[in-house]
Amino acid sequence: MKPENPVVWFEIYVDDLKRAQKFYEAVFNLKMSEMPMPDTGEEMEMLFFPSDPESKNRASGALVKMEGFSAGNNSTIVYFMSDDCSIEEARVESAGGKIFKSKMSLGEYGFMVLATDTEGNMIGIHSME
Repeated sequence: MKPENPVVWFEIYVDDLKRAQKFYEAVFNLKMSEMPMPDTGEEMEMLFFPSDPESKNRASGALVKMEGFSAGNNSTIVYFMSDDCSIEEARVESAGGKIFKSKMSLGEYGFMVLATDTEGNMIGIHSME
């Protein structure tokens, strides 16, 4: 098997789906979409990040509100791609989040910002500039 990015999906658990949607749409300047959920007997709501099923080596994911899974205090950080992570960093606080670590150099590996969303989840933003 050719070595490729094995990550294909991520879920960010939230307590307030609409509040989290507003945050992510504002920070990353995108629109999330709803998808009807199958009747599995469990109450779950999801909003999907934009994605292209034909794209290779790029993960997609969703905001998820589900009984028994609360937001924040998780041990996984999802990093979002950016042309220049200082652009999204500038939007975080006005969208209701907090900057944990301002744009910092990773040397030859680019730059990163760490922030918390409106639900208390830590996210990363990565760019090469």
